[in-house]
Amino acid sequence: MRTSEIHRRWLDFFAKKQHEVVPSASLVSSDPSILFTIAGMVPFIPYIVGTEKAPYARAVSVQKCIRTNDIENVGRTTRHGTFFQMAGNFSFGDYFKKGAIDFSWELLTGAQDEGGYGLDPERLWITLWEEDQESFDHLVEVIGFPAERIVRLPWEESCWDTGQPGPAGSTGEWHYDRGPEFGPDAPHGVLPEWPGSPEAEDRYIEIWNLVFDQFLRGEGKGKDYPLLGELDQKSIDTGLGVERLAYILQGRNNMYEVDQVFPVIEKAQELSGRVYGADDEDDVRLRVVADHVRSALMLVADGVKPGNEGRGYVLRRLIRRAVRSMRLLGYDDPSMPALLPVSKDVMKESYSQLESDFSRISDVVYAEEEAFRRTLASGTTIFDQLAGGVREQGGRSIAGEDAFRLHDTFGFPIDLTLEMAQEVGLSVDEEGFRSAMSEQRERARADAAAKKTGHTDTALYNRILGQRGEAVPFLGYTESSVATTLESVLVDGALVDTVQAPADIEVVLASTPFYAEMGGQLADQGRIALTGGGIIEVDDVQAPVKGLPVHRGRLVEGEAHPGESAIATIDLERRGAIARAHTATHMVHQALREELGEGATQAGSENSPGRMRFDFRFGQAVPKSSLEEVEGRVNTLLQQELEVTDAQMPIDEAKALGAQALFGEKYGDIVRVVSIGGDWSRELCGGTHVPTTGALGSVNLVGESSIGSGVRRVDALVGLNAYRHQAKEKALVSQLSEIMNVGADDLPERVRSLTQRLRETEKQLAAMRGAQLQAEAGRLVESARTIGGTRVLLHDAGEGIAAGDLRTLVQDLRNRLGEDSPAVVAVVGADGAKAALVVATNAAAREAGRRAGALLKAGAEAMGGRGGGKDDMAQGGGGDPQRTSQTLDAIAAALGADA
Repeated sequence: MRTSEIHRRWLDFFAKKQHEVVPSASLVSSDPSILFTIAGMVPFIPYIVGTEKAPYARAVSVQKCIRTNDIENVGRTTRHGTFFQMAGNFSFGDYFKKGAIDFSWELLTGAQDEGGYGLDPERLWITLWEEDQESFDHLVEVIGFPAERIVRLPWEESCWDTGQPGPAGSTGEWHYDRGPEFGPDAPHGVLPEWPGSPEAEDRYIEIWNLVFDQFLRGEGKGKDYPLLGELDQKSIDTGLGVERLAYILQGRNNMYEVDQVFPVIEKAQELSGRVYGADDEDDVRLRVVADHVRSALMLVADGVKPGNEGRGYVLRRLIRRAVRSMRLLGYDDPSMPALLPVSKDVMKESYSQLESDFSRISDVVYAEEEAFRRTLASGTTIFDQLAGGVREQGGRSIAGEDAFRLHDTFGFPIDLTLEMAQEVGLSVDEEGFRSAMSEQRERARADAAAKKTGHTDTALYNRILGQRGEAVPFLGYTESSVATTLESVLVDGALVDTVQAPADIEVVLASTPFYAEMGGQLADQGRIALTGGGIIEVDDVQAPVKGLPVHRGRLVEGEAHPGESAIATIDLERRGAIARAHTATHMVHQALREELGEGATQAGSENSPGRMRFDFRFGQAVPKSSLEEVEGRVNTLLQQELEVTDAQMPIDEAKALGAQALFGEKYGDIVRVVSIGGDWSRELCGGTHVPTTGALGSVNLVGESSIGSGVRRVDALVGLNAYRHQAKEKALVSQLSEIMNVGADDLPERVRSLTQRLRETEKQLAAMRGAQLQAEAGRLVESARTIGGTRVLLHDAGEGIAAGDLRTLVQDLRNRLGEDSPAVVAVVGADGAKAALVVATNAAAREAGRRAGALLKAGAEAMGGRGGGKDDMAQGGGGDPQRTSQTLDAIAAALGADA
């Protein structure tokens, strides 16, 4: 029975039993305390614990789940997988123990031609809480289940709770006996060393867990807590492992061999040449590949992007473990483009959206593999050197500082270093690594603070804020000029009683119209006029501690001292330009989400006078057509004079309205919501904005680029800056039209025509170069000489030969030398300021120990370059083009030394 059929039968069975069919929730859990949906009951927790009233009395689902706590066991046991499907049926104050037992028995043992799973009743066992007499009696007296196959367990081994005061209950766990080939027989009434024996778990597989939510538990630790009484509303939640049932029904040994997983193993065998079942370690790697490819597919489908924290890091680790497992199996080329489509094809039977969304999913996964391949290329050599050095000195552990250097310089995550060290019999000083990481974070924090506080101890600012007793009021939403008081004056990071002009100065005001830099919006600038005649030109405003804006600038006239009255006035032109940019940022954000999907969420921004920068999560380059749509959408809305409003409200109310928040940002209980056009755009924001969209004038997107894995950036000009840019582009088009002697509308076609002619000319030149090389190859073969029993052809191709042409020539020369005897070809050349070298060997040479990669290394060192490749062909370059003769001499010397 196919896994998708198990899925379908489950839903059909319970739908006929009046259960509401609930679609699988996202793998990204809505519960902030967990990263992923880890069990089928997670979406129903509010109904089980009573915080929400269930909209139905009965429900059924097949829930996608991810668990990574046991990631090291993936591939080594029959049942550990990171992605799995949990089928569940639920009752909220409706049926209880007897109903749950009846449903499970009917579906498990019912005939397959009647919609059941058709399991042999004689192979089923069940565990119960030793005090659950109701379930025991129902099983024996009504179902007719043999008492000797009911295992009765103490509470701590057969209970479920939330880990805190609230609902709790005992469980009934159905197990399937796979037969004596998987372990010893169980004595009557107890499974061997139940529940912790590997023999028991391999033979007696748990397939379905029935949880009877019956009691209210009190305070306690672990499973040591009192049961305070029975719940007013009892509930049922159950979980059947779809993959576990699949490998039983399909007659397979483990979950990796079922129809939704094994095709990836088959493809990995084809790519690597390894045979599943021939070697234990290879089998583990093949299973890791199959499991992790499927998990990556499903996570990306639910919107997760690779990253360095949280869910993104879990996804990144899964992809990297799969890629590295393929490399350990001997396959060095990109593997995801071959493996991911296979997983998609078998999983789409249950999740049809994988087909329609595969373009986006594959772009994310393929990009992550390519990034990791670059990481491996740079870091593996360094790791090998470190590990070799440790072994040479008789050591058994890689230093924490070295592990940190691999992480910091070459992008090696610590878990990868740990795995690679274990493979060569070494450990890693993890405590030293964590210490080095901690030191780096502290340095980064200190550097960031120094940029904002001028290396002043923030304790001073905390003291100033403490003496005030409250945050400095910001009046700049409605006022551009404020009568205020100089409360504190600082020079060189120290409080002073008075200071004379000229001087660099910091001041704290009793209230301020100046916006302190935050949330991507640059600070206001302006002037503070003191009643005593002093003038402070404000260049920057920062908040080194929350609630305390510090005005930094220059005292250009008079003197300043605490307690003096002042008029603080912002630069209105600058404020207006920044406000226009900030409103444009909100509009571009919303337009991007409309064009690219809800996943294009904000990752950062900067709003400066007349210019905005917006960073957002998206796994691929944004098509030019999409950028044009976004720009057009924003500028159309500018003409509609949409109103920009703000309101203070509780954060829960803001979220309920759909207000967007910056991921990872901390917000208080009361937040400010900025809305554009009523409900078109809503964001949590403390910045300043224009009153209507028409005030922006125009918005011009001028660039889009990647700034990291899964994060893109758009730059835009706003208002007068956008107008100037467009005028400049218009002038450029006019100049090009004049040069090309065509109208502006015909300019693209003329450029395309010239470009096509240029390409055709380049192709003709390439063909001519190829013909020349072919003609030269016949003459060059005659110059081959013998070194140590190997025919060796060394040639300097001179200037003006591209690396690709060099490679073609070397392959041709090797073919002409034949396979009758060992032969080595090495050709060096230069293309501009860069030298290039290609070395090739035939099969006979490789059998004699002549390796292209080793010979290339000798030549590359002589020219001052680098490179690599396989035993039959290797390519390098980047060295001094004046050292071609020394390069060939080095290869000849290496061949002589080998001889």
